Amino acid sequence: MEHATADRPVDLVTALAHARSAAAPGPDTPAGTPVRAWPGQPRTIPEAGPGELDLRALLHLSLAASDDSGRLRPAPSAGALHPVDAELVVGNGCPLPPGRYGYDPLRHRVHHLGREPHGTPPGVTVELNVTPRRTASHYGHRAWPLMLLDTGHAAAALWLAASTLGLAAPMPRFDGLTQHPLAVMHFTVTQHASGVSPPQAASAPTPGELLTRRSAPPPLTGTPHRDALRAVLTAAVRASDRELAWCAAVGEPKPELVEPAPDGTLRRLAAGEARPTLALWAAGQAWLADAGAVLLAYGCPSDADAPLIRRTHLRAGFAVHLAHLTAVRHGLAARPVGSWQQADLGAALGAAPGRDWIVHGLALGTHSEQGTS
Repeated sequence: MEHATADRPVDLVTALAHARSAAAPGPDTPAGTPVRAWPGQPRTIPEAGPGELDLRALLHLSLAASDDSGRLRPAPSAGALHPVDAELVVGNGCPLPPGRYGYDPLRHRVHHLGREPHGTPPGVTVELNVTPRRTASHYGHRAWPLMLLDTGHAAAALWLAASTLGLAAPMPRFDGLTQHPLAVMHFTVTQHASGVSPPQAASAPTPGELLTRRSAPPPLTGTPHRDALRAVLTAAVRASDRELAWCAAVGEPKPELVEPAPDGTLRRLAAGEARPTLALWAAGQAWLADAGAVLLAYGCPSDADAPLIRRTHLRAGFAVHLAHLTAVRHGLAARPVGSWQQADLGAALGAAPGRDWIVHGLALGTHSEQGTS
C-alpha cells in the first residue's frame, strides 16, 4: 500500500483499481497513534461569548470521541480506525484567537499551528485530511476508498452539527481537485436583524440524535416499510450529485432492486435476489445476504481520474451519513458498508462493464442485535 505524503501524492487511479480487485489485504501492521501528533501544548476551547461561534459544541457534536479509545465518535469509520484529521482556520467571531489549529478529538483540545492566512473570513474553516497509516494498517491496499468515504462521513457530521447549532453552513467543498485538504467547510454565526442567532430549524437533528448515532451491529433483518425506504433513498439522492446513482436491494416478500422514480415513488430496477451477491462483493460479509435492504451508491467508472474518484467517494460518504440519520428517524437499524470488491453493478445488470461500480452502501433492517458499534 503506497502512502500519500505532502510531497508524494498517492496514485489514486491505481489504488482504486487495486482496492476493487479480489486481492486480499496482507497481515495487519501497526496503526500508529490514533490522533495526529500536533506540535505544541494542547489548549482548551473556550466557551463561546455573545455573538461568537460555538466552536466547542460544533466539534463536540461532530468529531469528538466520547471515550479514550476513540471508537465512539459520532462519525463512523471503517474498522473504527478514524483516519480523518481536522485543521481549523479560525477568523474573527470565534472564542479562539484567529490562527490555524490542529484538533485532537480524543482530548477535545486544539494545538496552535500558526497565524491565519491573510484574508481569513470570520468564523471557522475546517480542513479535513487523512493519515493513511491508520486505515492501511488493517485494510492494506483497500484503504484509500475507505478513507475518502470516512472523510465524507466526517464532513456530514460537521454539517449536521452546524445545523443543530443554527450556524450558517454551506455544503462542503467536494471538488476533488486537491488531496490536501480533501474537503473544506466554512461555518459562521447567522445573525437575525435583532443581532441574535436564529433558532434551530425544525428539521435539524437534536444534540441527542447526533451523540447517540451508532452503526447498528449485524445482523440487520426485517424488510423496511416502503415509505421508510423511499425516505432514506430520497435523503441520499438529495445529498449527492448526478455523478452517483442510487438504488436499494430489497429482501422479502419480493426480492428486487428498486430506484427512485422522477415522481418521488420507487420503481423496479431489476427483479430477483441481489443480497447474496452483495455479501460476496462486500469483503465477504455474509450477514448482508439477510439484511432487510441494502442502499447502494454506484458510478465512478474504471476510467475515472483522481478528482472524480475523490469527488464521488467524498459525496457518497456524505450522502450515506445523512441517509443513516433519516433511517434512524424512521425507526430502522442501519450500518454503512464501505469495502467493495469486483462490485460492477452495471455489468451484473447487463450494461457495459466498468461503468457503474458500487461506491458505498448502507445496510438497513427493522431489527438488529443489541448493542452499538
